[in-house]
Amino acid sequence: MTTTAPAAATRTDRLGRRDVRTLMLAALGGALEFYDFVVFVFFALPLSELFFPPGTAPWLAQLQVYGIFAAGYLARPLGGIVMAHYGDTLGRKRMFTLSVFLMALPTLCIGLLPVYAQVGVLAPCLLLALRVLQGIAVGGEVPGAWVFVAEHVPPQRIGVACASLTSGLTIGILIGSLVASALNQRLPPDAFMAWGWRVPFLAGGAFGFIAVWLRRWLSETPVFQAMHARRELTADLPLRRVLVAHRPAVLRCMLVTWMLTAAIVVVILMTPSLVQSVFHLPRARALHGNNLASLALAVGCLAFGWLADRAGYARALMLGALGVAASVLVLYLDLRAGAAYFDMLYTLAGFAVGAVAVVPAVMVTAFPPAVRFSGLSFSYNVAYAVFGGLTPPLIAAMIRGMGVLAPAYYVAFTGAIAMGVALRLLLTGRRADPA
Repeated sequence: MTTTAPAAATRTDRLGRRDVRTLMLAALGGALEFYDFVVFVFFALPLSELFFPPGTAPWLAQLQVYGIFAAGYLARPLGGIVMAHYGDTLGRKRMFTLSVFLMALPTLCIGLLPVYAQVGVLAPCLLLALRVLQGIAVGGEVPGAWVFVAEHVPPQRIGVACASLTSGLTIGILIGSLVASALNQRLPPDAFMAWGWRVPFLAGGAFGFIAVWLRRWLSETPVFQAMHARRELTADLPLRRVLVAHRPAVLRCMLVTWMLTAAIVVVILMTPSLVQSVFHLPRARALHGNNLASLALAVGCLAFGWLADRAGYARALMLGALGVAASVLVLYLDLRAGAAYFDMLYTLAGFAVGAVAVVPAVMVTAFPPAVRFSGLSFSYNVAYAVFGGLTPPLIAAMIRGMGVLAPAYYVAFTGAIAMGVALRLLLTGRRADPA
């Protein structure tokens, strides 16, 4: 199993002022960039009306716009593999900054797109192309961010470091939810459909450029600097080494990523639309519940990161996966029964989904520093492309075939898989403890 670079091993296990500053700047920049990527899903319903022919069945239009949403996930491996290669050979910081710039541009352009009534079928084609560009950018951003913060802190604090970054990413989801709620409450339907839907994308472009500016103040990771000084940077393709020497780690990382994708995509991103279209709750109530769940998610990430550093990554993953499965099932049972406790149970589910913050700690420590970015990025992005990309249309099809509890069954199934990975880690002693 991997060890932390010698340069980091001599450090105290406490976070210093510079560590805290790095984590705060990385988390804030990550929040602004992840908002750009996920805001799309909060406007899935109006986008399905604006970018497809009038008269299309609502379920079909929604399935089509979810397909475009999924395209962003399918494009992630391309960006992840390319950026990870240069992140392992040229430096983490350069790719960390480039990815956020590549996200800001297409987000801004989505806010300027013509709709179907203006240009016909060209409208969804342009939307699809820009969504693919977003996917390429986020494919390098998220894995690179986890590696960046993990290599800036003592090894005993990797759980908290990854959790703080993940919490920042989830704040991006909360910002998207708050923006959607505010526009829904303040704009009449006609104004919203005419121009209001553009506001969150135009704002997202501005957020992205702010994130680029923030990352000017970050420095290269000590681990990469030490590898560079000792001339340990590989001349071979890092991904080739990963696929030859670290296949078990790749499989492990893909399986825990499956739970992460299910928890985030289904519980946080899709549920606001599902409670409207399937359970017929008012849009305002759906978005209010999502605001509570997103805020609880940010707090839950920090709680599970703290737990991971103290109890061990495997134990924290086991407990978190069980909590995710149970809380989501209870939430959807309540929705089927009339949603009497929707706000409370959605908040509880959001907190439980904070267990996803343990996943990057498991993945970061699965690979040696020389190929860490490539190993994590390949595993995470390929799994997210397959599982995250297929989840929205799969959930729509499962609901039609299995009933309204299908989303909860799917999340519970992935939670069981993550528990199996955690059990394997405990039995083999591989990274069962964070130190």
